[in-house]
Amino acid sequence: MPCAMSADVTSSIEQGSVAAMSTVLLVRHGRSTANAEGILAGRLPGMSLDDTGIEQARRVATQVAELPIARVVASPMERCQQTARLVAPDLEPTPETGLTECDYGTWSGAKLTDLATQELWKTVQQNPSAARFPEGESLREMHARAVDAARTWDARVTDEHGADALWMAVSHGDVIKAIIADALGLHLDLFQRLVVDPASVSIIRYTPQGPQVLGVNITGREFTSLIPKPVKDAEIPEGHAVVGGRDV
Repeated sequence: MPCAMSADVTSSIEQGSVAAMSTVLLVRHGRSTANAEGILAGRLPGMSLDDTGIEQARRVATQVAELPIARVVASPMERCQQTARLVAPDLEPTPETGLTECDYGTWSGAKLTDLATQELWKTVQQNPSAARFPEGESLREMHARAVDAARTWDARVTDEHGADALWMAVSHGDVIKAIIADALGLHLDLFQRLVVDPASVSIIRYTPQGPQVLGVNITGREFTSLIPKPVKDAEIPEGHAVVGGRDV
């Protein structure tokens, strides 16, 4: 459930109270022009943040301003690089292809409402581990390289900055959901149960005993996302996950 970053969570991050290991803040990019238009952006160029997305990223910057972030790693996509620079202006984001958007192939650039009528949409919703996008990537491939990137960078940050270091990874909705699912021990077929909104923060600490999930989909919007929304997503079947992540 979306919520503000609580004092307890912030204190846990700052003091390393759970275990002496690095902690990663997984930040989804702010709302993009494609999100606003109900389009699946994928890896298409020129998909930058809109005005709302810029304000969302600035809000995250305020939330994390007091945290001693050692490194920022981000998807090379423009919307993620832009978000990273707004959230942590003093740190140059390192591009990481393992965190890039899923390759949706010929689905890229299509309206989500049109995609929701296709047979593959049902597979993406109900059995994502079997889904491969036409001329693109499978969700299993996306899951594997995203988790590998997160764990590899966490080990690197720990080596370079110490066991209680804090770092940030800026990425995309489905990519972050895949990383969280792995940390929770969820099969990929269950990852659509997770929600990762634009400019949300999710927090994972990797320990020798296994990952610990300290927060998911923290937005600072408290309960406003629960207000029923008219329009755009109305044609997406009720209860279905929006491929690429919803645009709230």
